[in-house]
Amino acid sequence: MPDERAELLQSADFPWWIAGGYAIELAVGRELRPHGDLDILVLRQDQLRARERLTGWDLQVADPPGAGQLRAWITGEVLQEPLHDIWCRRTPGAHWSVQLMLEEADGEDWVSRRDPRVRLPLTRLGRVTAQGVPYLAPEVQLFYKAKQTRDKDEVDFDAVFPLLDTAQREWLLGALNTTAPEHPWRRRLQPVS
Repeated sequence: MPDERAELLQSADFPWWIAGGYAIELAVGRELRPHGDLDILVLRQDQLRARERLTGWDLQVADPPGAGQLRAWITGEVLQEPLHDIWCRRTPGAHWSVQLMLEEADGEDWVSRRDPRVRLPLTRLGRVTAQGVPYLAPEVQLFYKAKQTRDKDEVDFDAVFPLLDTAQREWLLGALNTTAPEHPWRRRLQPVS
């Protein structure tokens, strides 16, 4: 499960959440598979405070997004859309160990950077473990995993699906209906009549 990398933000005065496969594992309460790095989600409005927590780390922004190119995130630089992924490692020679992801908010709502029609109150965006570790709500993490479903995403879906309550399933189904109406997970999310 997430280790000292997550402790960097433990006492932060802004919201943050463990994301990715670790978020699913925190929801199900057990390890499902190996992980290469730790994904951490923060709101774009809190990016400079998150950056301050990582002072001394090698921080590289994916710019442009999805092109496989990285550049240094300069101290004090405010990243604007569409920039949202920051690769983090303790030193330039170390392995990448954290991926910091910036997410959008509109007032009291989280807004998907992939499609602004997909929203959720910030109060429903995450959960907290008994040990006080915040993690992304599984339905939101599954929404992100649905874009390009890989074998590991199917493992995550199968593990957490039985734990989703009606509201979580309805939200994920609605998000997929909006963004991926042909996605195969939709069939499993349909209410049983």
